[in-house]
Formats: sequence, structure tokens, C-alpha cells
Amino acid sequence: MKIGLLLSGCGVYDGAEIHEAVLSMLAIQEIGGEVVCIGVDKLQHHVINHLTGEKIPQERNMLVEAARIARGAIVDITTIQPADIDALVIPGGFGSAKNFTSWAFDGPNSTILPEVKLLLVNLINVGKPIVALCVSPVVLAKALEDSGVHLNMTIGSSKEDSPYEIPSFEGGLQATGVTTEEKTVREILIDVENKVITAPCYMMEASLLEIRNNIQQAMEGLKTLLNA
Repeated sequence: MKIGLLLSGCGVYDGAEIHEAVLSMLAIQEIGGEVVCIGVDKLQHHVINHLTGEKIPQERNMLVEAARIARGAIVDITTIQPADIDALVIPGGFGSAKNFTSWAFDGPNSTILPEVKLLLVNLINVGKPIVALCVSPVVLAKALEDSGVHLNMTIGSSKEDSPYEIPSFEGGLQATGVTTEEKTVREILIDVENKVITAPCYMMEASLLEIRNNIQQAMEGLKTLLNA
């Protein structure tokens, strides 16, 4: 059982959320899966100093940066076909909203990288499950917009503390045709019809242990879908 892990770089503010990425790798192995790390050979939108939150006048490549998390064992998205993997996991991090899409700047009117859209649409079309963590439901929303596929996803809960405006994200997702449900960091949402699992993770104020448990829930849900 090969599970793809789609990484948008390395670092929460300009790439993939490292904790979510590594905990996903662990949880995939715990359900008996083999991790296939996947990156995109393009420049990330910008580079952020994670100590100060300020932009750095540098250019960094998403694939090269993601290789830090993958310890070098990573493949270019353009070499991956749906037949190569049994499912796909997309960790969060601002890379989903800055690199894979422009959601961080344009909201529901954002664009999405063609190669990312192609892989996601092809996986959905052949019925292979996708897990979108944290903010990554926006990537799926843009990929499937106007496709006739009606996704049901969560991006968190307005009833508990969050560093983000959950209702605003929900409104944006709904504008692309997605139905949303509120879930806490202790819950996941499974769209059985489309084989899509979403989990809030760091969209909510949460400890590392809570993130670990939320990702475990998502992977156990994935295992159920794969064994159905």
C-alpha cells in the first residue's frame, strides 16, 4: 500500500507544515503503508524568516525544500500517475495557500498549479482517497471547482480557539461549491462518496499531541476507506 505525501516546501509560513508532514509519515507507516514523498519542481511564492515572520530576499525551490523533510527520498509530481499510489495525503502549511494555490492572496478566486490540479482530479476520477490536513482543503476545492464533484470538507471549528478566521475560510470554500462542516481538532470528516478525508490539525489552537492524534484519526479513516 503506497501512500503519496504531497509537500509544498518545508516550513509552516512558506511551505509544508513540518509537524503535520512528519506525523503523517509516521501515521502512514503505522497503518501499514509505504510513504511516497512528492514535490513540485517550481519556486515557492516567497521565503519567510520563521523567527521573525518577515520575508527574506531569496528564492527557494519547493522540491528542493521538501526534500529536507523527505531526507532526499522524493519524486517530482510530473512523474507520478494515479496507478503509482493507492491514496494521497496533503499536509497543511501556508505552502498550500501560497505555492500550490494563491488562496492566501486571492481567496476563492485564486489559481492552482496545473500539475497539482491534474494529479488531484485524476485521483478523484479513479476513486483513490485523498486526505487533506489543516488548510489543504483549499487545494482540493480549487482542483475540483466546476468539475461537477461536490466535496464535503472541514477546515476547523468556530466554536473553539483558532489562530484563523474559520468562518471566512468556510465561506471561501463554499464559494467554490464545497459543503463545509465544523470539526474540532479531536475530529475528522469523511466524505465517503468522494473518498476525501479532512482534519483541522493546526487550523485550531492545538498541542503537538492533539495534532498527532488528529492525524492518526485521519489515517485510520484512510485505512478503512482503502479496505472497504
